[in-house]
Amino acid sequence: MPIDKIFKDDASEEKGERARMASFIGAMAVADLVKSTLGPKGMDKILQSTGRGHSVTVTNDGATILKSLHIDNPAAKVLVDISKVQDDEVGDGTTSVVVLAGELLREAEKLVTAKIHPMTIIAGYRMAAECARDALLKRVIDNKENAEKFRSDLMKIAMTTLCSKILSQDKEHFAEMAVDAVFRLKGSTNLEAIQIIKKPGGSLRDSFLDEGFILDKKIGIGQPKRIENAKILVANTAMDTDKVKIYGARVRVDSMTKVAEIEGAEKEKMKDKVNKILAHGINCFVNRQLIYNFPEELFADAGVLAIEHADFEGIERLGLVTGGEIASTFDNPESVKLGHCKLIEEIMIGEDKLIHFSGVEMGQACSIVLRGASHHVLDEAERSLHDALCVLSQTVNDSRVLLGGGWPEMVMAKEVDELARKTAGKKSHAIEAFSRALVAIPTTIADNAGLDSAELVAQLRAEHHNEGCNAGIDVISGAVGDMEERGIYEAFKVKQAVLLSATEAAEMILRVDEIITCAPRRREDRM
Repeated sequence: MPIDKIFKDDASEEKGERARMASFIGAMAVADLVKSTLGPKGMDKILQSTGRGHSVTVTNDGATILKSLHIDNPAAKVLVDISKVQDDEVGDGTTSVVVLAGELLREAEKLVTAKIHPMTIIAGYRMAAECARDALLKRVIDNKENAEKFRSDLMKIAMTTLCSKILSQDKEHFAEMAVDAVFRLKGSTNLEAIQIIKKPGGSLRDSFLDEGFILDKKIGIGQPKRIENAKILVANTAMDTDKVKIYGARVRVDSMTKVAEIEGAEKEKMKDKVNKILAHGINCFVNRQLIYNFPEELFADAGVLAIEHADFEGIERLGLVTGGEIASTFDNPESVKLGHCKLIEEIMIGEDKLIHFSGVEMGQACSIVLRGASHHVLDEAERSLHDALCVLSQTVNDSRVLLGGGWPEMVMAKEVDELARKTAGKKSHAIEAFSRALVAIPTTIADNAGLDSAELVAQLRAEHHNEGCNAGIDVISGAVGDMEERGIYEAFKVKQAVLLSATEAAEMILRVDEIITCAPRRREDRM
């Protein structure tokens, strides 16, 4: 048996140079794929699924694009993962993180061909990342003490985030909405309390923020259409047992009257349950499951508004908002926490009727109603808004902000370059390469806007040699501009996450020197 037959028949291994080439090329291909979505003039992508219905997504969000790709290349998968994590962790910067990691690998490839060992490159990258982070820390702005300034910082961050998305036309309107919503959270990063309802129709401008809570359900028949000072019982219980279910029930009886008796007994049981629920002294009952017409009648007679089939997220949120707990047994009313709100009424948005709870206990919740021309527009608007909300809720906790528009990258690149000049040995090449990779972000922003990136970045670099300069790329006028005047700000937390994740991912891919692909499991012939 020849020595190279360690693996099974179909398994393959790539060694040394070949493996490194494969992983570099895969990672760079992914980075180039999302590169064109970066910046205010970035383009969108259409993702069409091959599944049933060929659903189409139009998006600009790096994480969404990469999540939908089925990638075979192992290194490219690492990049997809970092963009996912970036999305979960801080919400924005999903494209930047992939582009930066891709550029770091592109630079590393050149160094590897120049016979510098990957470990040396990694050591250099580590030093450079530390240095870049310190450079940013020196230049952060923190207006936590001054509420008005802090609010305007948040507005600017929201506008910068929305700039590259579909909402860029009405960015003031949406930024205002996002900032209001996040301020209502009072510092918690739990975005579940902000409910986003999408209703096709109207234009994006007609979207609005509602202080209360909106449940996407209709009010049952014959029930009060509006209730003031509501006491709400939020429940998850079966209210559908007043008839014998014909299917799956085996009842042996000797006559039809017996069946009627059984139905009668079921009805009594149901009546008892309804009475137990009414004993809580409520005037609104929200259930996650079905409510049949018999108990619905009973509720209507008692003047209680009964809402059935409130979907799970809606009901959890409703519990959160009104301060009630979800109950499933009703034997001891005193231990159940009821929810309260001032007014429940039915409102119309577009064609649909919705139930609106206003004056809720926790001021922390609110609903954002998005209107738009089609489902695709709405989905993308929701993603963009979600990005903005994530970034804002993180910034409320960690209030350090930076200027945007390629400014942070240039600041980092300058410091990293200086570090490279001080460092002896081969590491200095890697550190220099890191600074070149950082400059790739402003370059890409300029390229996407169709500007002469080489010229602009050279100008920027010259500007940044003056102390305390605020220059960045102003895509609108197509020149180097003052970012502070333009009001282009970014959250420090986002930038830090981009920097560290990208460096770590690049490190991980650099360490690879062999790719082993397992043999696929054979299907035995069952003939």
